Amino acid sequence: MNQVDQPVAESLRPEVPRAPEPPHIRVAGPEDIAALVNIEEASFDSDRLSRRSFRHLLTEGNSLTLIDEVDNQARGYITLLFRADVSLARVYSIATAPGWLGQGVGSGLLRAAEELALAHNCVAMRLEIRKDNLASQLMFVRHGYVVFGEHAGYYEDGMDALRLEKSLTARLRPELARTAYYRQTLGFTCGASCLMMAMKAFDRDLVLDRTLELQIWREATTIYMTAGHGGCGPYGLALAAHRRGYPTEIYVNGDGVLFRESVRSEEKRDVITLVHDDFVRQVREAGIAVHHKVAGTAELTRCYANGGIPMVLISTYRLTRERAPHWVVVTGCDDRYFFIHDPDNASGRAPDERINMAILKKDFERMARYGRHATKAVVVIYPPSQ
Repeated sequence: MNQVDQPVAESLRPEVPRAPEPPHIRVAGPEDIAALVNIEEASFDSDRLSRRSFRHLLTEGNSLTLIDEVDNQARGYITLLFRADVSLARVYSIATAPGWLGQGVGSGLLRAAEELALAHNCVAMRLEIRKDNLASQLMFVRHGYVVFGEHAGYYEDGMDALRLEKSLTARLRPELARTAYYRQTLGFTCGASCLMMAMKAFDRDLVLDRTLELQIWREATTIYMTAGHGGCGPYGLALAAHRRGYPTEIYVNGDGVLFRESVRSEEKRDVITLVHDDFVRQVREAGIAVHHKVAGTAELTRCYANGGIPMVLISTYRLTRERAPHWVVVTGCDDRYFFIHDPDNASGRAPDERINMAILKKDFERMARYGRHATKAVVVIYPPSQ
């Protein structure tokens, strides 16, 4: 073929269709609002996100939205919400444009969102789905999500919502299943409830009820707190565990009287001091080990690895934005996280949101202190000797 004939031959060749671009999933920005609104309006008859809502989510909210597009055409999106205090992401909304249903758009977005959540140090994802949306339920179940609760009348038309959750990491240890959950029934019995959960891990026949909760609280209470009834201190909790046959050790960062500064009355302070001194004497006579040092990340991890279950005094500020002393029980740990059961019954959050809560170790260390003196206290119990 000579140079003159080549253009003629090229013009006679049939045109080969251009292959479509592969799907591209990226973080959405304000420039995508129009496309997101179009998908929303085409996908839902009610409970739609408005243009204003999308703008807030994209520019101000503690959230990220992923958009799936091919050949510059938006096929779907997913929005995640994050909370600073727990390692949990929530799927706020997910939608696929009607023309792309059944082509794996939702699954691709969900997988990308899970990777994004992991990158944000989240170990679980949760969401709500209409109870009558069987297609969406099936997709999430295929991806490993399980139903753990319901919201009655959650949507505008009164339809109930199913609540689904998935663990995002295989790092969750199987030992997490050994610690049963018990939600405190009174505002001042968190310490007693934590001890009950810890004991239940070693005694499956133990009955967790309000009678035992109050019994332990009476044994371990410091008499007074900032307001209302007294709460449990580390020495009282350790004694209650010791009396029931559990080897116990205490970690406290000093010799001070716990909670004494939380009350203003000198008479109440004197009573707290008397109770504290008596607890210290009983602990000494019982031979319970007391370590006057901080039980930090390394120490808590070691205690758990040795078969112990730590109960840790924290400040509730990072959980509820209220500064109050509160006991939680450590149910597991890995290289980055502590997992805790929080017995709190007053925050308005469902109990299932306080089971095996994953908290970054660095965040937990900041939580595990109380008051202006940064008081730290940990009680660890171990399996009873046979």
